[in-house]
Amino acid sequence: MTNNNPDLANEAVLKPSVDISADAVPVSGIDYDQAENKNIRAADLIAGMRNMGYQASSLSKACDIIDEMRTWKGEDKEGNVVGTTIFLGYTSNLISSGLRSVLKYLVKHKLVSALVTTAGGVEEDLIKCLGETYMGDFTLRGETLREQGLNRIGNLLVPNDNYCKFEEWVVPLLDQMLKEQEEEQTHWTPSRVIDRLGKEIDNEDSVLYWCHKNNIPVFCPALTDGSLGDMLFFHTYKASPQQLRIDIVADIRRINAMAMEATRAGMIILGGGVVKHHIANACLMRNGADYAVYVNTGQEFDGSDAGARPDEAISWGKIKAEAKHVKVYADATIVFPLMVGATFAKDQ
Repeated sequence: MTNNNPDLANEAVLKPSVDISADAVPVSGIDYDQAENKNIRAADLIAGMRNMGYQASSLSKACDIIDEMRTWKGEDKEGNVVGTTIFLGYTSNLISSGLRSVLKYLVKHKLVSALVTTAGGVEEDLIKCLGETYMGDFTLRGETLREQGLNRIGNLLVPNDNYCKFEEWVVPLLDQMLKEQEEEQTHWTPSRVIDRLGKEIDNEDSVLYWCHKNNIPVFCPALTDGSLGDMLFFHTYKASPQQLRIDIVADIRRINAMAMEATRAGMIILGGGVVKHHIANACLMRNGADYAVYVNTGQEFDGSDAGARPDEAISWGKIKAEAKHVKVYADATIVFPLMVGATFAKDQ
């Protein structure tokens, strides 16, 4: 028998609420009518997103954390005034994109302490100094592009000729580095190789150029996983029996020492994979980072480190339990320019 009592439906739909108004923050947005001269700065825009909800609120929280990270001042064991040691990690696709100019800004103005990237994050920066990357489309067919000698990175296109130019530029340099290794006992590490590449490219559009100029180390534990690895592979045949030796152990000591010596440590990580874990693991050596901002689109359901939230890193001791942290689920090319505009660049 069907119960058609409207009072039951009314009770179900209009269930009384508990009063949370005393403690909860109301949802709000950006009031463009109240903006001074109707000209909103990035910092104002982000501030207006604080209580918007969803990833807008996470983005605003990320900027608050970065602001504290970059402005904090304290004293080291010797009583010297120091700031936060900021580790910035990014994947190679971000250097391929126009976000490269934002990353360049940060190292040009000495706003971060160290970079961690992949092989593509090294070589694509150099290759862009030798040839252009072009806009394409996500739907372009791989078979057709292969016939045309065009490589697709998402909706970007890189002519294969760019890699030929890179080979012509880098191989003589590898020859010189091998000579220095054999005659001067130069001890090459990934960060030292990258510093040399930044010096030799001598191009102010380059992230690596400014890292060399400002003595900002660039760590790349996967240096051979890309075109640069191809060049090193071919060079082993050309240079035989001598081979260029690159010591990754010296670099893990160097980045871990940076973290251990930091009075405070902060992580800004764009993307996942090796760059994310390499920074987090370095911070483990000091019992965790004091600040952590993740920006990626990864999900945690498959157990990947790339998709893990900061809370998982807390369980490993890579982020301190009391640290300020957030993960922004977003494409870094959309949100990171806003984040930099609202923090590092707002006083420029």
